This record gives sequence, structure tokens and C-alpha cells, in this order.
Amino acid sequence: MTVLDVFRAQATACAALGSPFNARLMTLCAEHLTTDSPVGAHVLNWNGDPSIQADSVPLRLAGALHQLVLRGDPDLSPHWPPHETDDAALWTIVETALTAKADQIIPLLASAPQTNEVRRSAVIIPALHLIAAWAGKPLSIMELGASAGLNLLNDQFAVDTGTVRYGPQNPLFTLTPEWTGDHPAPASVDIAARRGVDLTPISAEKSEDCERLMSYIWPDQEDRKTRTQAALEAAHRSGLTPDAGDAGDWLTDALPRTDPDHMAVIYHTVAWQYFPEATKATAMKAMNTFGADRPLARISMENDGQGKGALVTLTLWPEAREIVLGRADFHGRWVDWTGPTRLD
Repeated sequence: MTVLDVFRAQATACAALGSPFNARLMTLCAEHLTTDSPVGAHVLNWNGDPSIQADSVPLRLAGALHQLVLRGDPDLSPHWPPHETDDAALWTIVETALTAKADQIIPLLASAPQTNEVRRSAVIIPALHLIAAWAGKPLSIMELGASAGLNLLNDQFAVDTGTVRYGPQNPLFTLTPEWTGDHPAPASVDIAARRGVDLTPISAEKSEDCERLMSYIWPDQEDRKTRTQAALEAAHRSGLTPDAGDAGDWLTDALPRTDPDHMAVIYHTVAWQYFPEATKATAMKAMNTFGADRPLARISMENDGQGKGALVTLTLWPEAREIVLGRADFHGRWVDWTGPTRLD
């Protein structure tokens, strides 16, 4: 697959995930991008795997352009949402920027996209209720690939499926996924400790980090921008920032430090696929070693390439028993729960 093919694939994904603007932008890049500009040459001669599942080059470029818009770029801003523009005008201004603003764009391409999508908590929260009811003790939650750690604050969010509601009465915001299937019963969830790790964590206390994160939120999705901004402000108030490091090495150190009176819960959402094989092996060894002596739960929401959205599983130790909970939209817009409503 060529880099231009990856742009076409990303256009399809953006359309399916509700971003007509980014779908247009990706399509225009696929049709017109050449090596004639410094940015075009950098992108089309990408040093690495440009695919959606790896370096995600199209979203790096989309994020870089959006970041300039967030900084108030006078040329690009009039053509970005909420403003309307036609394809010809949009490509003209983008093509010009690929040369005129190359010194600003190329450094931004070095950062891997991080959306820290808080709607993924629409499946994490019910899973935590399932675990809490089974464990009967406070939870110590740990997120791998945590970005800014926004989904570590999920006890401030509510989920309303139309039938069942999880979370506080006065939440930061309420997630309303399209829900099919049964529901775990709401339980008393006490998150007593929370930590996360990321190779390049985002700090809610740094304005430049917040700007970078917001640049990866697709510009025509106002609801996502509003939720992410609210979660960033909550993270800033809490002082929560994930640790920087390799997920496997971090977990090897963090798990044994878990309070023995807590139920350890690890989760990751659309992150595991990006970990090097050595990191995955080290993380699995850490989980198996810890889980041999103490109860441990792992929630995984990852692309398995086997169906619509992501596969959601729960693994419980000491048996390392894997339970399929269902599938969920990558952005948490829908959840199809096929798993149990209680754990034995």
C-alpha cells in the first residue's frame, strides 16, 4: 500500500467515523499530494510504516494543519470548520501551506496522533462496574498508552445507555452510546488509586500539550472537542499526568506497588497494537507474574480486524481467563455488549 493509498483509506475511515471535513481533506491529499512541496516530499517518502495501524501519517498531517488553525493561522483558519469552503479553495490553501509553512508543519509530523478519546470510557465504565461487583474492594486502575490520562478520570463521567445509567449524579459529562445487548448491573465503584503510562504523555498542565491533543480531535466534531476540553480541565485540576515510559517496564514496576487491599485493574484502548513486541512480552510477563499471586483484571479494547469496531475483552487472574465482553466503536459511539452481566 502506497502512502496515497493510506490517505484514501483514512478518508474512508473519517467518513465512517463522522468527520466529513477530514474525509474531504484526506481525499484531496490522496488525489493531489506530490513531492513538489517540502511537506509532500517528507510525507510521500515517509521513513517508516505510514499505515493507519502504524505511523498513521495522514492523521499526522491533518493534526499538524489543525494545530496551525488552533494557533490562529490567518490563511488556513477561514477554510477550517466551522467555516464552509469548497474543495478547490481548500486544496489551494493547503497546497500553498505545504511549501510556505513547511518549517512549521514538518516538525509537527514527528508526533504520533493522540486523541485520548473519552467516549471509550463508555465501555470501560460498565466493565469496571462488573469487576467491582465481583471483587468487592476498591480498585487501583492503571492505563497503558494513557496519553493525557483522561480516561483515568472516568469516575467523573456518567454513561446512559437509555436503559441503565452508570456514574455520579452530577458528572463532568454524560456519554450516551448506542447500546445493544444486556448490561452489567451498576455497582459501587471506588477508584482508590489511578496511574497511567505513555511513551509521550500529554500534561494537562502544559498549554502546548493541550493544544497538541486538541489538534488531533477532528475539527468538525464539536461534541468531541467540548468533552475533551472539559476532561483536560478536570485533569489539570487533579494534577494527574501519566508517567513517561515503556508500558512493559512501567507495569513490571507498578503492579507490585499496588495496595494489597485493592483490586488491580489494567486497561488499554486502541493502544496495544502500537506497542513493540518486546513491550507486549514484558507487559504480559508482568501481568502473569502478579496474577499468579493476586487477583488481577485486564480490560482490552483493541482492533482485531475481525469485525466492526474493536473487540472488548476482560482477562481475570489467577486463571488468566479471557471473557469476550463484546465490540465497541473506536470512538465509543456504540457498544454491543455480548458478555456476562455478572462474574462468577
